[in-house]
Amino acid sequence: MTRLSSAFAKPHPALVTFITAGDGDTAANLDAVVEGGADVIELGMPFTDPMADGPAIQAANIRSLGAGTTTAEVLRIAREFRQRHPQVPLVLMGYANPMVRRGPEWFASAAAEAGVDGVICVDIPPEEDDALGPALRAAGIAPIRLATPTTDAARLPQVLEGSAGFLYYVSVAGITGKQQAAQASIEEAVGRLKAATDLPVAVGFGVRTPEQAAAIARVADGVVVGSALVELVGEHGRDAPEHLRKLTTALAEATHTAR
Repeated sequence: MTRLSSAFAKPHPALVTFITAGDGDTAANLDAVVEGGADVIELGMPFTDPMADGPAIQAANIRSLGAGTTTAEVLRIAREFRQRHPQVPLVLMGYANPMVRRGPEWFASAAAEAGVDGVICVDIPPEEDDALGPALRAAGIAPIRLATPTTDAARLPQVLEGSAGFLYYVSVAGITGKQQAAQASIEEAVGRLKAATDLPVAVGFGVRTPEQAAAIARVADGVVVGSALVELVGEHGRDAPEHLRKLTTALAEATHTAR
């Protein structure tokens, strides 16, 4: 089994946490969410125009880029994370430009060498899979796709084709962190997606509290939390790890015991 499949094969839903690379003490931040009980880690690659992200992650991107974070630095962070945490799945999440500007084969090879398990590229649609997907699959990295409330039955098969690791359901037709979808709409969407694929379905965008995480975990295979954690980094800086650990522990307990 891969690290990703093992994470979703546990006897409880998976908690997926997002941290922006280069924002604060990234190594300590990552260690804190692992210690708090996160099952899968998303490492955000900072970008100048993060179109899917709300104010918290936009600000984190600005802080990271202002500190000089490069793609090489992100890969170094990933490589060192893998050395410290050999069994914890690590997913890079970001936008196409940093991933393909030196060629998709270069990026896929470098990510694989760093121990990356999956990649979420927000702005390459399934119809343009050949821009990155074949290189990722050839390197043994899961291309993780996004489904949204506007992904209808006609388009869903194309979203699923070539996808691996898990399916990320974006629960709102909007940006990260600003709103949460009604629970009934999440339940309906997860049921529809699980009927169409054997991939685990993880739900994100707008999940901030243990109570929200628990409600989603009752129906989904995973819960993704990002902005609430990134805000702690922005608020506490170098002191963020203790706050990240505390919130992650509460989120993990809620997610893992929801059923």
